[in-house]
Amino acid sequence: MLKNKILVTGANGEIGHSLIASLANRNDSCIVALDLQRLDESLSFYCYQAIVGDILDTTLLHNLVEEFDFDVIYHMAALLSTSAERQPEKAHLINVQGTINLLHMATTQGQLQGRMVKFLFPSSIAVYGMPNRETKTKVGKCKEGEWCEPITMYGVNKLYCEHLGRYYAHFYRQLDLENKHGGIDFRCLRFPGLISAITIPTGGTSDYLPEMLHHAAQGIPYACFVSEDTRLPFMVMPDAVKALLTLEDAPRQSISRLNYNVTSFNPCSLEFYDSIRTTFPDAELTFKPDLKRQGIVDSWPADLDDSAARRDWGWSPDYDLQRALEEYLIPTITQRYGEKVQL
Repeated sequence: MLKNKILVTGANGEIGHSLIASLANRNDSCIVALDLQRLDESLSFYCYQAIVGDILDTTLLHNLVEEFDFDVIYHMAALLSTSAERQPEKAHLINVQGTINLLHMATTQGQLQGRMVKFLFPSSIAVYGMPNRETKTKVGKCKEGEWCEPITMYGVNKLYCEHLGRYYAHFYRQLDLENKHGGIDFRCLRFPGLISAITIPTGGTSDYLPEMLHHAAQGIPYACFVSEDTRLPFMVMPDAVKALLTLEDAPRQSISRLNYNVTSFNPCSLEFYDSIRTTFPDAELTFKPDLKRQGIVDSWPADLDDSAARRDWGWSPDYDLQRALEEYLIPTITQRYGEKVQL
């Protein structure tokens, strides 16, 4: 049986860790991992090849095309929200130019071979921009075409890259005299905040929930940088990977749009704290909102309408908040820190 040749960029990241293991479990994947840093040893076993390199290195990408005929590209590499806001020009270079490099590589390969290369792109709730908290509360669930006026460089980058995906998929070099067959099948997910039990939160704008949990598991006091009534949608990493794999598998004729919301649960920060205190009753939490970060979070929807994904390709999360805590987050995180807790 021929194996799908799959490129995963940003392989060492939060999504990359879980995605690579899940792809390997399918037994039909030849995985090439690309990251700026040496791939974690726990992931190397799953990969045909692990490459240390930069998505801005066009020579490297050209060499990859020469060596591999990729069937699927999962483009996970990015400078994330908080870092992007502190280094906006660098973020634009990595998040936009890096994505253009991958889109061009995939489109060129597809056209040369007369076939479609699937291109999976993780976008973000950061593409939305509510003018104030009152509007956020009134709107509730936000659909894909609404309020796309991001106020962060990360959100601007992601929204622009969604449009780049549309361009490369349907309009690339549309004035050429010869119509070429093949190209890319661009598919995009707009993720809410993601919570992983495997990797440590890295200070992202929506990381206050995982930071709260990691601190509680270690018995370390935590000062939450948003207010206790702040509400955002979230999902755990197994559901994020499930969404990516399910979207990749979906028949082309069932896909009605290029970008899809997906989500699972949306507690306010105090509700989440109350939930984890049943396991960590001594957890110490204070709320000390950072006005600038609070302003960013308040511009993002309180919930996402993922009805299009449910309708088109059968999306449904496996984890609500209770199951996420009891079966995934708390057992894994407490094992990491050597805690023995009674669930």
